[in-house]
Amino acid sequence: MLRVVFACVHNAGRSQMAAAFFNKLADPNKAHALSAGTEPGERVHPEVQAVMQEIGIDLSHAKPQKLTEELAREAQLLITMGCGDKCPYIPGLRRDDWSLRDPKGLSAEEVREIRDEVKSRVQNLLRQEGID
Repeated sequence: MLRVVFACVHNAGRSQMAAAFFNKLADPNKAHALSAGTEPGERVHPEVQAVMQEIGIDLSHAKPQKLTEELAREAQLLITMGCGDKCPYIPGLRRDDWSLRDPKGLSAEEVREIRDEVKSRVQNLLRQEGID
């Protein structure tokens, strides 16, 4: 079972989208993802919830959570989302960084572009891991 952690600073946008796409597209018997943040926000950004709802993914009950060693310890892969110096380093985990803009406060069109880029990257990851 491949476990992936998608992480950004506030866990309120990019990482939430990535985990939602991953869990929707991956075979649940082969892989699972969760999202977390180094400084979790209060809630998922409304603009992110709106553009994900447009494609049938409901993030209204998703809650930002802190990236802890316990969460990371169960994973094999950590994908950070352009959080720079605030990105965590967890020894022993494979790591990748997806440099993506923070969707907070952007127009719906800009958030849709980020959403579509996240989906594309998740699909590529699933292909690379052989779990698409």
